[in-house]
Amino acid sequence: MPDFAFKPIALLILLAVLGCSLLGGLVSRARNDEYYWVSGATSGRAGIGAAIASNWMSAASFLGIAGVFYLKGYLGMAYVVGWTGGYVLLLVLMGNQIRRFGKYTAPEFVEARYDSPYARLIAAIIAILITLVYCTAQYKGLGLVFAWMFGFDYTPSLVLGVAVTLSYLTIAGALGARRKQRMHYAVLIIFFLLPLMVIAYYLDYFWLLPQIGYGEALRDLGRGGQGDWMAPWKYASVYEWIALCFTLMVGTAGLPHVLTRFYTVPNIRDARWSVVWGIFFIGLLYWSAPAYAVFAKIMELRDGLGAAQPADLIVILAAERAGIPVWAVAMLAVGGVIAAISTVVGLLINGAGAFAYDIYFRLLKPDASEQQQMKVARMTTLFLAALVVVLAINPPGLIAEITAVAFALAGNTLFPVFLLGIWWSRANKYGAIAGMLSGIAITIGSLLLAWWSPELSRFLPPTSSAFIGAPVVALVMVGVSLATPAPPERITRFLIEKVHQP
Repeated sequence: MPDFAFKPIALLILLAVLGCSLLGGLVSRARNDEYYWVSGATSGRAGIGAAIASNWMSAASFLGIAGVFYLKGYLGMAYVVGWTGGYVLLLVLMGNQIRRFGKYTAPEFVEARYDSPYARLIAAIIAILITLVYCTAQYKGLGLVFAWMFGFDYTPSLVLGVAVTLSYLTIAGALGARRKQRMHYAVLIIFFLLPLMVIAYYLDYFWLLPQIGYGEALRDLGRGGQGDWMAPWKYASVYEWIALCFTLMVGTAGLPHVLTRFYTVPNIRDARWSVVWGIFFIGLLYWSAPAYAVFAKIMELRDGLGAAQPADLIVILAAERAGIPVWAVAMLAVGGVIAAISTVVGLLINGAGAFAYDIYFRLLKPDASEQQQMKVARMTTLFLAALVVVLAINPPGLIAEITAVAFALAGNTLFPVFLLGIWWSRANKYGAIAGMLSGIAITIGSLLLAWWSPELSRFLPPTSSAFIGAPVVALVMVGVSLATPAPPERITRFLIEKVHQP
């Protein structure tokens, strides 16, 4: 069982990392970046790639992927392929065109492309819903790690984690200390890889490159009677694997905070190479996550113990069972906390901005001053943070599974709207509104179906609903657009002359 007790070394490392993050932000404060937490503050393609990876490395990546591999074996590969392949899909289908369109947020793009404030309102609501679901997964990670770190029960640990997150957000905002993304990525990847090397060394596997060395551990599991765990379709059918992979790919290409990354590069060529670097940096973590699950299984086999729970803490539990030094275990815990905090902060800012600007300022009170908008944004941040606490008290699944629902929502709504909006000039506001509403209905319907009939939900799982939902929404958009008036000629001309220029 995990050792839920106060870990002073972990607390010291956490305070040191947060302090260094604030200090790094203050040092770079002189840079006049226009979009707080969105602009890259990086130099060179590799630097921008590190910023992309930094934005991507949430608790779902740092903790959740290994948990899925541990519980469901080969199904975890669907998360790896889907979340990395989504960047390739985005780059090939939409990246260059989104950059040329010149809008920084998903609601801005939707209003500009479809000439409809109501479409913008729906897109803003979707962005807020994505924030709520995504943050629920991150909150669960914070609650679990803080429970391990301080020895509290899950609920008070969850509240403590949220308090730390909001405090960090408040201090960073007051000091103007924006996150140093390259430094943030370096800390996270070191905190993930170094303990893995130590675990491999203690277990007497090839520790210099444990991502390869755990292959011998897989053979040991097979000889120890654990071969079923490694079977490709033990925990999911081919259909379920493909549906999940597809959903995560289109969801990645439809996530609002992923789309904004294409505006932080100076030209198209740099955008392409930055994504290549970003996939490489993200791949370093995903390449390593299965090793944690395999080493945890090896120690269960070695010690004759049952499955260690909770699975979302398996990276920490594997380190504890291996008997590695306390500081190395603490690094993993702190890495999970930092990944969750940074993701929550960015999501809360995006969600609050969607309400304060896209809804409050653009629709409810157009004469609101900037100070009023900031006040509304702060109040919305606190409201969203409190609402997610309620959702996270009894989380419905693994961290990665909860996160996948957010991707399903993005894949069912924003991805078709962006894809057709870029590549089909006949798409109009009526089709976009009908498509987004249909996508929301499909996502909610998959959740209700899972509660009403688990057997039927195998064909439309909440984590994989975009496999059916995204094509259906695209067809709805096409049908409604063809049955209603064409968009204004100026939009068609802009697409031809600006967005699709060679």
